[in-house]
Amino acid sequence: MQASKNKITKNAEPFYRLSVPKQKTSTEIINEARNALRTLRTQRPFTPAEDQRKLFGSGSSRAPQNRPPSVFSLHASSFDLAESRPVSGVRLSPLDHKPILVTFAKDEDTSISLPKPPADAAEVRKVSSARARLLRRTSQGEEKLDSEEPAMMNNLCRSNNNCVAEQRSYTPFNVESRQLLHNEHISRSEREDFLKGTEGKFLFQLRRERSVLLNDEMKKPDTSSSWPRSTGWKRRVTGLEDETRINESEEEEIFWHVKILPILHELEKEDNIENLCLACTKLYQALNEGNMLGKRFKRRSVLLKTLYKLVDVDSDPLCLKLAKIILAMKVDGKNLLSVCKLAFKICRNEKNDYIIQNDRLLDCLLEVLRTEDLQKNNEALLYCMGALKFMSGNAVLLNEMANKGAVEMFLQLMKQINNIKENDIHFSDLGHLLVQLTASLRNLADLPPARRQLLCNGAVSELCVALEQRMNDKDVCTYIVRIFSKLSSYNDFCGALADCSRCYILFLALLNKHQKQQDLVIRIIFILGNLTEKNNQAREQFFKEKGSVNTLISLFQTYRDLDLNAQKWYHERGGEGKHPKHPSEAEDVLIKLIRVLANLSIHPSVGAALAAAYRVVELLVTVLEYKSVDDCEELVISAATTINNLSYYEVKSSAVQDKKLHIAEMLLKLLMSNSMDGVVEAVRVFGNLSRYHEICDFIILKKIHKFMIALLDAKNQDVCFSACGVLLNLTVDKNKRAFLMEEGGIGKLVDCLQDFGPADWQLACLICKTLWNYSEDIKSAASCFGEDADTLLVLLTSLLDEELVLDYSLDRDSRDYHKLYWEREFKPVAEKLLDRIQSHHSFLPTVTTTPF
Repeated sequence: MQASKNKITKNAEPFYRLSVPKQKTSTEIINEARNALRTLRTQRPFTPAEDQRKLFGSGSSRAPQNRPPSVFSLHASSFDLAESRPVSGVRLSPLDHKPILVTFAKDEDTSISLPKPPADAAEVRKVSSARARLLRRTSQGEEKLDSEEPAMMNNLCRSNNNCVAEQRSYTPFNVESRQLLHNEHISRSEREDFLKGTEGKFLFQLRRERSVLLNDEMKKPDTSSSWPRSTGWKRRVTGLEDETRINESEEEEIFWHVKILPILHELEKEDNIENLCLACTKLYQALNEGNMLGKRFKRRSVLLKTLYKLVDVDSDPLCLKLAKIILAMKVDGKNLLSVCKLAFKICRNEKNDYIIQNDRLLDCLLEVLRTEDLQKNNEALLYCMGALKFMSGNAVLLNEMANKGAVEMFLQLMKQINNIKENDIHFSDLGHLLVQLTASLRNLADLPPARRQLLCNGAVSELCVALEQRMNDKDVCTYIVRIFSKLSSYNDFCGALADCSRCYILFLALLNKHQKQQDLVIRIIFILGNLTEKNNQAREQFFKEKGSVNTLISLFQTYRDLDLNAQKWYHERGGEGKHPKHPSEAEDVLIKLIRVLANLSIHPSVGAALAAAYRVVELLVTVLEYKSVDDCEELVISAATTINNLSYYEVKSSAVQDKKLHIAEMLLKLLMSNSMDGVVEAVRVFGNLSRYHEICDFIILKKIHKFMIALLDAKNQDVCFSACGVLLNLTVDKNKRAFLMEEGGIGKLVDCLQDFGPADWQLACLICKTLWNYSEDIKSAASCFGEDADTLLVLLTSLLDEELVLDYSLDRDSRDYHKLYWEREFKPVAEKLLDRIQSHHSFLPTVTTTPF
């Protein structure tokens, strides 16, 4: 056999490009970190939390004069009293007659006495200074509440004199005196006791009297259909029949005077904040019980005017209660805007998160988002969404938001916004709303349930549409990119984004448009790094987009120059002052940009094209030139890894090949560093470059081979593997083989084989290949391998014993993996090497095997 045929050279491929089966086991996948081509990982860009809650963050691109305010004053006058009335499609004319209150009594002369003012009206009107300010009229022409109050119980009959007294207890609410006027002989405490004690009896009596009337009416001819059955205590919507509405109105009247009016009186009189909050809680419960929430309640205006006035009391807990009730009353127009601002103001204070958790304001705001018209109420929705954004900054409220379907609501709202085209008058204003919406989605993206909802509800496509339409709105683009930045770290969402072919064009357009916006650029680059890390189709698709590589090169040069200038400025000052933080903003962009290039180079055709791209290789080399490991380790190692990937490809006009000597000089600096990761990466690059004779000469000239032999003592499999690869390529040249014996390389290789062989058949194979090349011109085993010949002979014999070396106690995957590499990689080379040693050994000792 000719000597040339016996050489194991690595000219065909890099030394650690290994033969593996098509179907990979889990152990193989883990072991692929050794492969010549490796993807890079990096940390997600950090987004610091805002110091204060604002509608738009401190980094907003919107000028203050071009955006809605985050801080504003809000008073009772902010609400429109005229819009508080129930909506009616018919304009009603006043009645010509005054309603007459009818009562049944045994004595026909008995008359009903009208209620008289309290004995001491001045005493009743005594209130605190806060209450006096609260109750001032907001305008001179304010409408009296009692002007809208219908006559009480017009159609109800009384059967005894007790009803008269009860009626006096429920006289209408009088705005002029700003108090509820009741029977002059009943004190407040007595009146409350009276209400508690007589409420059930009073209602029972009214029902009994109406039942008698119903029976009487049904006995009359042609009136059997005039009175339907009682509809129950709560109002029910059963149609448009007048009779039903009459019955409902009667019950509503009763409920109003028995349940609601006393609470309104309490709100008018009370000065204590805690008691006011308690009264508001009771009011909400009563309104809900009486089915009076919403727009159909006819005394809605009376109720809302009372609530609006309480806004002047400077108390967030009280305003929270008020906002909840007002929102539940389904206000619109100016009032909807004002109450959403009120909710926004409450949520803006982080200290209120606890009370917000305990009150169901979230439900009310989500209902506004779900039901209100987007174009008609876009400003109200803006502050509503702003309040929700603030809530999403709290972990408890964020989880509650996700559980209540907020993600789907937000995406539905985004879809509506996306349907508004740029020429629409609302387009610009809706951009403000979109900022709040996307900021909230960014927070929700942290939760696994929310991520699943985003994926299931087509978030990728809607976000891409919004990104395309709002390309000029940096705030919107930044928040959407932040969402993608978070979600692309997860395989399922990253796959969905990779399948959206439009995203690559959008990302490139954003990079070209906002090239110097570091916070935006770094996140887009991070997303592209995630897309190209595991998806070969994404690598190819991005590379084929027009101008993709040129865009990356332009960004590389921009941020390389920024980093160079910052470093130059620091050194010109003699290193005075605080040492620059690493990685800096420019360095962080470069790290993530180089990661994209490294990941792209995994694809065969893309990698080959990048290896021939002179500007790409030049920029990578400049990083090794001006940046040291001590300055920014991750950046330097990332550049070395990418050069290593590109050096794998032997293509015509390869820029790596043309610059190989200069690259080797830069790697020498990395070899001498204190970073073990940097050293290993440099050795890997030398493993590929040492295929060229010029690099082998350089290694010997600079005594790098001594460093490689020394690394065999590292007792680290990966370090030994990389160093052994360089030694293997050096042994291809017979003139350079002697260095192994001189530097004690043979003994160290044998030690590595003994230490790692049974656990790492790839490394064992590489050692055998190196010894095979080295022993090509063997005369005798002793002269070739020295004192290590016998040890090597025994060791190879033991390692070729399948029963001895293959551990059958391992799980099936691990056992199959070991057997595969033992049979295909190690065994063929080891058998040839053993045969060569035995045939040149003058004395063959008895071989004993020992377990490893």
